[in-house]
Amino acid sequence: MAFELTEEFIQVLQQHLTLADSEAVLELVEEIPEQDLSTILYELETEESVVLLNILSTERSAQVISELDTDIRLRILKNYSPEKIAAFIEYIDSDDAVDIINELSIQTGEEVIAFIRNPEKADHIIDLLHYDEDCAGGLMAKELIKANLNWTIDRCIEEIRAQSKNVDKVFSVYVVDDNMRLLGLLSLKKLLLSDEHAIVADIFDPMVKSIESYRSGTEVADLMRKYDLETVPVVNIQGKLLGRITIDDVIDLITEQADLERQMMAGISNDAEEDDSVWLLSKSRLPWLIVGMIGGILGAQFIGLFENVIHQVTAMAFFIPLITATGGNVGIQSSSMIVQSLARDSTYIGMELDRFLKGFIVSLINGVAISTLVFIFNIVLKQELDLAITVSIALFCVVLVSSFMGTITPLILFRFGVNPALASGPFITTANDLLGLGIYFSVAHLLYTF
Repeated sequence: MAFELTEEFIQVLQQHLTLADSEAVLELVEEIPEQDLSTILYELETEESVVLLNILSTERSAQVISELDTDIRLRILKNYSPEKIAAFIEYIDSDDAVDIINELSIQTGEEVIAFIRNPEKADHIIDLLHYDEDCAGGLMAKELIKANLNWTIDRCIEEIRAQSKNVDKVFSVYVVDDNMRLLGLLSLKKLLLSDEHAIVADIFDPMVKSIESYRSGTEVADLMRKYDLETVPVVNIQGKLLGRITIDDVIDLITEQADLERQMMAGISNDAEEDDSVWLLSKSRLPWLIVGMIGGILGAQFIGLFENVIHQVTAMAFFIPLITATGGNVGIQSSSMIVQSLARDSTYIGMELDRFLKGFIVSLINGVAISTLVFIFNIVLKQELDLAITVSIALFCVVLVSSFMGTITPLILFRFGVNPALASGPFITTANDLLGLGIYFSVAHLLYTF
């Protein structure tokens, strides 16, 4: 049964932690997975979290720490010496260990590495520190199981037993030559069913999907999604095996990117979280609020230019919110579809004409439907015929223009290497508000003039 965090549980746990009752705490959290324990730490004060981690075994505490968000983890690790942090690192995969060390100050990070007792672990961490965190090299873990092409099955099994001590999850056995070049995969089923004197070269599968260490995290995710891979080996330019990337690391990357893009689409310029400081939250939201404010001022100026039209037909003012809201919604819908397509398919940019025409036809149908409904609505409410025609024509034009803006803006940004999610927030909404008002009053001016 899944663990359910309740207020009563937290209160009981806090009471035991205050009394430093180790036995009661261990009994309370004994059956709780480390992932859920990390969630509990978000509800505790830093001092209480430290007490809990000190009561748990070093191995279990290390797994809990590796699941925490950066800010919470840093607050907790400030209460530990570099030597103790190194003890935690001993039980954490090398890729997660590098993330933690990169979060620390340079001095503390170097001291932590110096205190790591396992030389191989320290070497792995030092190797991974050279990679950017969002490329394949930065995502990979050095812990894996490999077999030489010339080993017998008997020796291969012995080597796997020895290597698996440092590997939590065994997905694949990678076959390499004497120069550590990746050649293929060895199926565990074939390994177990083969004669012990057989050679790895006779039973391994040369069809293996790998990725170079310099590739982006997005390319890693695309490869694993396309071929339904749970793990992918990482190689260098010469094809030498460096490490492996597991699906959980890719899911974390995708989640982080999705969160960031949602914030950008909502007009939040930085990677902000609810528990950040008031200043950071304000700074992340303020830029696009200013853009929206400027757009509002310009919109007011647009309305002022057509003041004489509003004086002639005051009922026109009632439909301004309809025009701006429809333009903003259409723009966001169009840009969101484009951003999603660009994220899924990097070749999208080569097929913009066909997809643009498809989007134009969709917006044409939607424009006709919406403008017709608004026309019928105005007639039923006994509005003037001229006003009903003006609003309907303007709304039809706004749907087409907003759809065009929502489609073309992300594509242009993508062409210039800018994250297209930037286009899906207040930028397109503000631009479409201004265009919508301009179209609305221009149509009205033409119709009422002639």
